[in-house]
Amino acid sequence: MCGIVGGIAQRNVVPILIEGLKRLEYRGYDSAGLAVVSESQIQRHRELGKVSGLETLIHNEPISGMLGIAHTRWATHGKPSRENAHPHVSDNKVAVVHNGIIENYQQLKAAHIQDGYQFSSETDTEVIAHEIHFQLQHRDSLLAAVKNTLNKLEGAYALGIICKEYPDTLIACRQGSPLVIGVGIGEYFIASDVAALLPVTQRFIFLEEGDIAEIKCNQLHIYDQNQQLVSRPIKESLLKAESIDKGEYRHYMLKEIYQQPAAIAETLEGRFIEHRLQDNAFGHNAAEIFDNIKAIQIIACGTSYHAGLVARYWFERLARVPCYIDVASEFRYRSPVIAADTLIVTISQSGETADTLAALKEAKRLGVSYSLAICNVPESSLVRESDLVLMTRAGAEIGVASTKAFTTQLVALLLLVIAIGRRFSLDAELEKKISHDLFTLPAKINEVLKLDTQIETLAEQFADKHHALFLGRGSHYPVAMEGALKLKEISYIHAEAYPAGELKHGPLALIDADMPVVTVAPNNSLLEKLKSNMQEVSARGGQLIVFMDETLQAHDDENVQIMSVPTVENEISPIIYTIPLQLLAYHVAVLKGTDVDQPRNLAKSVTVE
Repeated sequence: MCGIVGGIAQRNVVPILIEGLKRLEYRGYDSAGLAVVSESQIQRHRELGKVSGLETLIHNEPISGMLGIAHTRWATHGKPSRENAHPHVSDNKVAVVHNGIIENYQQLKAAHIQDGYQFSSETDTEVIAHEIHFQLQHRDSLLAAVKNTLNKLEGAYALGIICKEYPDTLIACRQGSPLVIGVGIGEYFIASDVAALLPVTQRFIFLEEGDIAEIKCNQLHIYDQNQQLVSRPIKESLLKAESIDKGEYRHYMLKEIYQQPAAIAETLEGRFIEHRLQDNAFGHNAAEIFDNIKAIQIIACGTSYHAGLVARYWFERLARVPCYIDVASEFRYRSPVIAADTLIVTISQSGETADTLAALKEAKRLGVSYSLAICNVPESSLVRESDLVLMTRAGAEIGVASTKAFTTQLVALLLLVIAIGRRFSLDAELEKKISHDLFTLPAKINEVLKLDTQIETLAEQFADKHHALFLGRGSHYPVAMEGALKLKEISYIHAEAYPAGELKHGPLALIDADMPVVTVAPNNSLLEKLKSNMQEVSARGGQLIVFMDETLQAHDDENVQIMSVPTVENEISPIIYTIPLQLLAYHVAVLKGTDVDQPRNLAKSVTVE
């Protein structure tokens, strides 16, 4: 979601804050702003649109300071505008940047208006600035004023706070939204993502739920949710500044599509001994927990949810383990009944997805004993909240439309199927075969990537289209769902996915020559059924684009175009067939001229409900 950067140093922090905002642009935003304490005043610049616009504004109207905060905003309360952009100030005395949502802001706003405060924005954040200003009149320190303010807030927040009367102090708070402290030599920085601070430090402190940090140049105090002074470990990030560069690629998304063979190899690395998956890859006590599992409950959002849908087929077909799956944002509100000895599996690239975290907490409240997170960020909240963890090791994913995170999640889930399935109906021979197939994936994906030029040409058929339909059967139905999601989120073409067998129950009414129908057709037991569904489309003049196993005898005709995909074993075919759909979405978006890496209205990490 939104991006926060802040810093306190013995040098001008403005260039560092601007560079940090640039490195957070991938998260999605609509405006940017910055405030510093300088000459006992708060100086602030805000701009609608890109960080480059803010940078130009600062170049034309320079400001500098050794204490400052900055922000990229993704609108929740109030339209995108300069007035609604962060930082928000109160009486030119207090400035605040905020990620999250304050649920009781209307009540606080009404009270502030009664106290004589005037509001210049439509945001929920402005109430925080005014409340801190109010508390400062009755408290003997900025820290005390902030602590009392937090007691009045309901909702989620990550906060960076400065005050002109405390030019040596930066306050950082975290509740339900991620925030890290970057540790330098005689200086500290804060950010919502380590990527923002990599040019200035590799050393980070990850604030925990309820933490408040009082930061000075040579002093750091952190208080936990019980107001107790605590020590949080400093961790060295393995992520390098250059890892978030596009390199030779036009877009991050294309780079990340091509990184998938290496990313999957990383997911598999070190988790097998003599070709056998080790239970301790999931945690030191994983074997004991897996021995007690009777069912699986998967919880995820968006692309991660699609990965979970594929895994449900694997768990039930290969392992014969009951598997249930929920969209995380719905899980808490359907009053779920969870059977004893169920393993809760949460999936999230960032590990900070608000709905997924809330669903995990609800599952624990309901008495679930075991939880496992599949995640890409080792220091994330989801990892810390879970009993077991399998890191996908995909590396930094900058493009908002997830690619390598999805395929590495699928690999991680198939590893979990092996680990749990061997305790049920997955025999040793099939386990060995699946394990072998997994290690062939990087080479197989490299083969599929050779289709790039053909798919780029194919994409031209979508240049004037406004709708598309994706079809799949079995475990490839979720692959079709993911393909439709990719196309809609970066090209803005309305795309939907259906199980192919559902065509005659309604979607056939949409079929005409202007509706491309993209079909995923691996050589499996459902192929003949799928062919019948394809005939239903063809007979009605629909334009079929079929990604089909190269060994199958099929040829293009007037309204059917075949794209041959290298032959692959059935168990790993959902991973392979994902790749051409990613490439298709990418090339269509390029033709449409959209912002591929930062599609409109979307954010990379959704840290609000």
